[in-house]
Parts: sequence; structure tokens; C-alpha cells
Amino acid sequence: MLAIFLAALLFGFAFNVSPGAVFSETLRRGLTGGFRPALLVQLGSLIGDAVWALVGLTGLALLLAHDQVRVPLTLACAAYLAWLGIQGLRDAWRPPLGEAEATAANGNAFASGAAISLSNPKNIVYWGALGSALAGIVEGAPSQAQSLVFFAGFMLSSLIWCFLCAGLVDWLRRNTSLFWHRVSYAGCGVLLLGLAGLALRGI
Repeated sequence: MLAIFLAALLFGFAFNVSPGAVFSETLRRGLTGGFRPALLVQLGSLIGDAVWALVGLTGLALLLAHDQVRVPLTLACAAYLAWLGIQGLRDAWRPPLGEAEATAANGNAFASGAAISLSNPKNIVYWGALGSALAGIVEGAPSQAQSLVFFAGFMLSSLIWCFLCAGLVDWLRRNTSLFWHRVSYAGCGVLLLGLAGLALRGI
């Protein structure tokens, strides 16, 4: 069980550290409002992580093989990522510096993180691979207890990463210039638009 738990921790960190839509939104909101909105985006994304993890570990991934489910979900994901990308480019053009903008960054940060994570069907590919990895670790079909330990390890690493990532973004906010904030906003916007395009390409 310890080997399963440690493997889940490593897989979780690998999944969370890789840059993507959640990190881009965390950076964009954190540069505006600081630690709290960055943390809220990350915590919100845990909802999606948990859902996709349960889907992958329980075999419900077969449902997403059907175009009737996969295509609408992918379209929703692409539309939301494109909207966030436009927000990032807007912030690069006119950086949100006032207290009102900082308050707005807190407003729906949690919901934004959850929406990004829940609407991303690409996560099921990752969890399909993790399901196979878990079967390799236990040398056969994992039991319910083994799957639960793996899930707990993954979610613990994700929770730890929430605080580390939010702290890093807050440090960048306090220790970098407005120019680098604008570059970061623009980079996030371009990345999010690119991810939206890749999602549509995969339909």
C-alpha cells in the first residue's frame, strides 16, 4: 500500500506541475489579486481532478469514448478556454491594478478553476494511463482499497501543490515589475487560446 501511495504522490505532482490551463488562470488571477485568488483557482480545480480520477479509476472512461458525450464537452472546454485567453490578452493590454480589479479576481476564482478542470476531457486520457500504471504496480486488477489509496495519494499531492503554486504566484506578483506582469498576462492569454485550438482540433 505504501508503494501505491508514494507512486500516486509522484504521479500527482507530475500531473499538477506541468503547465496548462489551470496554471495559466492561476497566474493571471494571482498577479491581479495575490495569494487568495490563486489558491482558489487551484482548489477549484481539485473538483475536476477528483471527478476525472474517479471516472478513470472506476472504468467510466468508456462513456467518454462516445462522440455524443465527448464532442459537446470538448466544445464547452474550448469555448471557455478561448474566453479566458481573451481575458488574459485584455489584461496584458490594460493591466488590472486597482482594488476593484483585485476584488474581482477573488470573485469567481474557485468556480473558474473547477470549470476549467471539469470541462477538460483530456484529463481522462491521463487517468486512463494512470489506471494502467496502477494495474502494473499491483500486478493485476487493483482492489477497491488499492484504488482508494492511489486516489488519496494523488489528491494529497494535488492539495499540497495548490498552496505551493499559489505561494509562487504571489511571490512573482510582489517581486516582479509591471512589464513582466503584462508579459505573463499575454503569455497566459496566448497559451489558453492555443489550448482551445488544440481542443477543437481533437474533435
